[in-house]
Amino acid sequence: MKKTLLITLTFSLFFSVLAWGQITEEKDFYDVNTIRELRLTFDQSNWSELMDSIRLYGNGSLLGTASIDGKKFENVGIRYRGSKSFQVGNKRNAFNIKLNYINKNQSYQNYKTIKLSNALRDPSMIREVMSYQIAGQYMPAPKANYAKLYINDNYYGVFVNVQAIDDYFLESHYGSSDDTFFKCSPDLLEGPKPIKGCKNKIYASLEYESNAQCYTNNYELKSKDGWDDLIGLTKVLTESPDKIESVLDVDETLWMLAFNNTLVNLSSYTGQHSQNYYLYQDSSGQFHPIVWDLNLSFGSFKNTGIGSDLKLNELQKMDPLLHVDNVAKPLISQLLKNPMYKKVYLSHIRTILYDHFVNGEYEKEAKRLQRMISNDMFNDPHKFYNHDQFLNSLKKTTGKRSKIPGIVELMSKRAKYLKKHPELSIFPPEAENVRVVGREKFDNTEIKTFCVQAKLKSNAKRVKLYYRFGSDTDYQVVPMSDDGESNDGKAGDKLYAATVDPMGKQASIEYFILMENVKAISYDPPNYMNKPYESSLDALNK
Repeated sequence: MKKTLLITLTFSLFFSVLAWGQITEEKDFYDVNTIRELRLTFDQSNWSELMDSIRLYGNGSLLGTASIDGKKFENVGIRYRGSKSFQVGNKRNAFNIKLNYINKNQSYQNYKTIKLSNALRDPSMIREVMSYQIAGQYMPAPKANYAKLYINDNYYGVFVNVQAIDDYFLESHYGSSDDTFFKCSPDLLEGPKPIKGCKNKIYASLEYESNAQCYTNNYELKSKDGWDDLIGLTKVLTESPDKIESVLDVDETLWMLAFNNTLVNLSSYTGQHSQNYYLYQDSSGQFHPIVWDLNLSFGSFKNTGIGSDLKLNELQKMDPLLHVDNVAKPLISQLLKNPMYKKVYLSHIRTILYDHFVNGEYEKEAKRLQRMISNDMFNDPHKFYNHDQFLNSLKKTTGKRSKIPGIVELMSKRAKYLKKHPELSIFPPEAENVRVVGREKFDNTEIKTFCVQAKLKSNAKRVKLYYRFGSDTDYQVVPMSDDGESNDGKAGDKLYAATVDPMGKQASIEYFILMENVKAISYDPPNYMNKPYESSLDALNK
């Protein structure tokens, strides 16, 4: 009896501990399926007026206490953020909350800064969250979800909770945070101060100017120094674009440009003001662009910098090669002069288009996100739009003056337009089987190399293998052959192969392939940036 009781208690304790572990396991602060509860407490009853004053006249923050899902943080610094979205007396200003304002080691899951967006000009409340979801599949991008905000125990509303692009973000994606770093978002409200000899209204377009002072109008230096690095980037882009890969991660840049165009994200480099992105130069000297401020994506901002604002049908049919000949947009015009870069750019548009829009997955996700926050939005005392506008914002245009397109209203026709566009309707090569050759059954011969094979469904002009021996190393590239002499079967059978010899130093590999015909290219896997194929010698020898 005692033995039975002991066993019962032991199992009860085990399952209790297991259940407790499941309950207390922390989800990521930006888990898109979780609505965070954030409570701010100020000692001052007139905290709102004080915050207005700080935002207008100072660079400091108001001290307060923050609670994240019940976890308390003392002496945090709180201020309003945003330029165009900030208004004196507004009860839905965006917030910047520094957990480490006084205590430099204070953080939540290593996140030290919380940025709450008020989703200006987004009646759907899903533009930022869904846009960052999509961007993050193809390039380094902030994460985002929702937070219910309470101030001095009063419900203040639903905000979009966006990851800050800070030291933690940079270290996570690039392995460092102390190199050259710029925010490319000119102050459009105050306007740039005229400087003699500088170009006017070029914003953060990366146009080259020999006078270093000209850059201070349009870029905000976030690192200790780096102006010479930025000038060097613009000079190479303008004068030596054939050497651009030495100073710029071209693939990430093409992903960003493809993302902006596909999602009609015009409050960006692709739009009127060439803004809302960051540039970080890693330790190898390459700059990386990082998307930012996506509340006006899906056509909420409508100006491309050419003429007046676009109407709905013009947004739906916006040219995927917008700015291809525009010298005022060198990041687009200079890169897309290169035939290969142009193919890559169009391939990235095609990937985003088919991953999310042709199949209607974006609409399912938009509806899911809205269902998740619907009750909290209904009770939001400071929401910009009424609940009917929130519910109808996917299918109908909102506002008589602002005319914010319904997301499905915009993207359903845009997907059809892009799918049929002459530059995108061309079918690139496609692989039906990509693998590393393993050991045959009953064969005891040790495999010491990685032989990658790719069976294609159609002919290809070129097939290339990109591989690396770890995520902290650069990809190397070798051609794949269909000559019948490279472990690829018979010549001309569309089975391509290449062999990588790790020289006994590496036991695992990450890889993807690029397939090119005369007019188009494709990648396998399509999301190679985040999820390349993997293989190991241990697995191959089993």
